Amino acid sequence: MSRFFFNDRKQLVNDAIEGMLISAPHGNLVKLDSDPAIRVVVRADWDKSRVAVISGGGSGHEPAHAGFVGKGMLTAAVCGDLFASPSVEAVLNAIVAVTGEQGCLLIVKNYTGDRLNFGLAAEKAKRFGLKVEMVIVADDIALPDNNQPRGIAGTALVHKIAGHAAEQGKSLRDVRDMALQACDNLWSLGVAIQTCNLPGSDDEEGRIRKGHVELGLGIHGEPGASVVETQNSRAIIDTLVKPLLAQAGVGRLAVLINNLGGVSALEMALLTKELAHSALKDQIAYLIGPAPLVSSLDMKGFSLSLLKLNPNFEEALNAPVETLGWQKPVAFAPLRSLAHTPLHDSEEFTPSANANVAQYLAAATGCLIALENRLNALDAKVGDGDTGSTFAQGARDIAQWLEEERLPLNDLPQLLLVVGERLATVMGGSSGVLMSIFFTAAGQALRSGKALPAALLTGLAQMKQYGGADRGDRTLIDALQPALEAFQTGDIQAAARAAKEGADATASMSKAGAGRSSYVNKENLDGVADPGAVAVAEVFAALVR
Repeated sequence: MSRFFFNDRKQLVNDAIEGMLISAPHGNLVKLDSDPAIRVVVRADWDKSRVAVISGGGSGHEPAHAGFVGKGMLTAAVCGDLFASPSVEAVLNAIVAVTGEQGCLLIVKNYTGDRLNFGLAAEKAKRFGLKVEMVIVADDIALPDNNQPRGIAGTALVHKIAGHAAEQGKSLRDVRDMALQACDNLWSLGVAIQTCNLPGSDDEEGRIRKGHVELGLGIHGEPGASVVETQNSRAIIDTLVKPLLAQAGVGRLAVLINNLGGVSALEMALLTKELAHSALKDQIAYLIGPAPLVSSLDMKGFSLSLLKLNPNFEEALNAPVETLGWQKPVAFAPLRSLAHTPLHDSEEFTPSANANVAQYLAAATGCLIALENRLNALDAKVGDGDTGSTFAQGARDIAQWLEEERLPLNDLPQLLLVVGERLATVMGGSSGVLMSIFFTAAGQALRSGKALPAALLTGLAQMKQYGGADRGDRTLIDALQPALEAFQTGDIQAAARAAKEGADATASMSKAGAGRSSYVNKENLDGVADPGAVAVAEVFAALVR
């Protein structure tokens, strides 16, 4: 099945252009009203008094190219079908529509279809008496021995530099020369974990093996130049930086961090951090992105583009524009921090030994650590798939403290309070806070004179009050409450049986009253036990053993 939202595949590009234009933040874009097969986006405020700068190519690389149309950048963009060059007629119409006496510069990525169609259109335009020059961007260094390197994300930087020169009123020759100079000082290289999927086509089985990335993958999904056997962010950044730096040499650089379409914002931020600590760090003057500038539909990958700076380039990159897709450069600086003395609401205690308590604690933590994958698998069906990892994280911390003899094992009230404090610190999400409330309230009740069974019920009551869940809501309470009620007689075996019965019962509950499962429909819940309840039941079983 296709992974794309669309109505009519034949109208997909036209529909997308319409959506882009009506949402343009500056309200300065129009579409040429011509043949429906001619898709040209133009500056609404253009008056032909300066050199026109036109680019374009296949769609699917958004925001390129229409997202770079606007004051200070492109005059017009010619949009082909997905990954297909626009026709000669479309390019010619764009040239004629926006070119005045000052002439026109075409910026073309180095693909055969684009070179031929833009080139023939330029020759035809000259027959109308128009001055037209063409610059071909070939910034991809993935195949160093290739006589025709591809034009990829660095093209956006050429758009910016040429667009600024044109906006300043420079001649066609000067605008062309600035663009050529940018091309000569520009190098790009990318990687991908997954290639892109085309609208209307079945999902690809996956050419790229798990745990690997393709280096130099083309922006149309062409196979990469080589395969790298890692997905480690630092190793991948180093793999890209080394050949890029070899090309760029010494000098101040602007670095474009381009999302090819399918990488999360979290990952792009992480990759930016790795870049900031890479061998490039002392040469980076500006960062552009991380953001999609020249994407490849939903490709799970990114690219780096290096531009060696001079005063003209620096001025051009920082000049304001009125476009949809350009990202303002950020002057690069190391991470800044603000000194702060941490506040720790910690319990003062003295570690002590108790072999019996240590045995029970080791059984409980060991059980939760061993259950990690099983609980995650259960939670993946009814939640977000992390219950096992969350409980195991807390259990590992307590187990480490136990191994290092740092716990007050012979002071049970204090032990419960310390466990509550640690779980609030090391366990993520709501589970850590809820378990912290449980152990903290139980410890306080035990310290005030209550017996352990009653103190644990007090902890449960506080958990229910603050968490908002109750028995029957398909949470760990469905196992914990019957277990603690059965434990009021001191019979741990009865408590374990009650916990198991409670956990098993959650599998037949068709509606969750709390937690992430409450957002899941009953078909997904049917027959699947709540992972938190399973964790409680297994811990009680481990205590019995």
